Amino acid sequence: MTVKLGLVGTGTVGGGCIEILKNHREDFKRHYGIDVELVRVCSRNPEQAIEHGVEDLFTQDYTDIVNDPGIDIVIELIGGTTVARNVVLEALAAGKNVVTANKALMATHGKEVMEAAERAGKEIAFEASVGGGIPIIDPLKHSLIANEVSSVMGIVNGTTNYMLTRMVEQGLSYDDALKEAQAKGFAEADPTADVDGFDAAAKIAILASIAFNSRVTIDDVHTEGIRNVTTMDLDAARDMGYCVKLLAIAHRTPEGVDVRVHPTMLPTTHQLATVNGVYNAIYVTGDAVGETMFFGEGAGSGPAASAVMGDVLEVARHVQQGVGPLVGCTCTDQLPLVPMDDLKTKYYIRFKVADRSGVLAAMAGVFAKHNVSVYSVVQRGKKEGGLVDLAYVTHTAREKSVRAVLEEIAELDDVLRDEPSLIRVED
Repeated sequence: MTVKLGLVGTGTVGGGCIEILKNHREDFKRHYGIDVELVRVCSRNPEQAIEHGVEDLFTQDYTDIVNDPGIDIVIELIGGTTVARNVVLEALAAGKNVVTANKALMATHGKEVMEAAERAGKEIAFEASVGGGIPIIDPLKHSLIANEVSSVMGIVNGTTNYMLTRMVEQGLSYDDALKEAQAKGFAEADPTADVDGFDAAAKIAILASIAFNSRVTIDDVHTEGIRNVTTMDLDAARDMGYCVKLLAIAHRTPEGVDVRVHPTMLPTTHQLATVNGVYNAIYVTGDAVGETMFFGEGAGSGPAASAVMGDVLEVARHVQQGVGPLVGCTCTDQLPLVPMDDLKTKYYIRFKVADRSGVLAAMAGVFAKHNVSVYSVVQRGKKEGGLVDLAYVTHTAREKSVRAVLEEIAELDDVLRDEPSLIRVED
């Protein structure tokens, strides 16, 4: 039996999938007994179809694929949550299985998509939505299903990890690191989704939903990016035995799900601290398996296409065998979300202040007033224009209390109105 495929989207990942099919279709038949044939390709760019030699299969109307009774699996690779949502929902309604790499769709409309798949009795596979070529969705849904997962924590955005790595290794400023990442094709012309943490937030929403069997959407994730991180902060972290990573964090706690994305100080002895450049890593802790880490390239045509085609072959195997979806939506627990105000952790906070007597005492009074205990305070950098940088590290404190400290200190006469640098510490 030949399983027929329809591809929507011929960009970087779509092009990678076409090349894998061209190069390995015979291998799939020989090694796995799975024959998959690409029979229709939809794209807004005819020139991309010509470039990949599939102009004979080309259409500019995705409904040609959705409504083709011969197609078994629709591969959606256009991204976004508008047209892509229509493609996925209409394909499922038409009785087709769907493979997608669309993190925004699954993090925003995952419930709707999963329910549509369940109604249709069809499969929705989305391994490539998180971690590029790193297998993580499938292990969470199959290999680790015997565990109660207590935490998922990871570096899931290659752009910001590359920038922070370059800021540490070469002393580049944030702006220079961003320009370099854009020049190398690691960052978009508009880098907002990456540097402000939204890309990572979508991914941790998906991972938390699967790991904890409880629906988490991107709107549930407290999200901060790396725009305020400076080389001074990275130097301070190094001096204290830490590195700074943009971490996506999800913990199962007695109070519910704690899920967030923000710059984080990690001990240099932690396995995630060694993950540099554009690489991603996801650290999963389960009650039976203990600590596991999944590492690899998080973006690019090859890694993402590898994950998409892995899904395609698995779904094709089920089509051939006539079996239904093996693991559908598992989000049945609906655990409460822990408010960010209730977070308890250590904090690194850097203020720019006037170099005058009495400033330290005034600031110390504010910390004490809100019951935030200070572990250390260090003056960093050189005095410039009568201003100095004061870097505080707190003992474990409540987020709400630290926010109150920041608000009150911002009103002091000798404190610059610039937003202070705040980095949470994970030990």
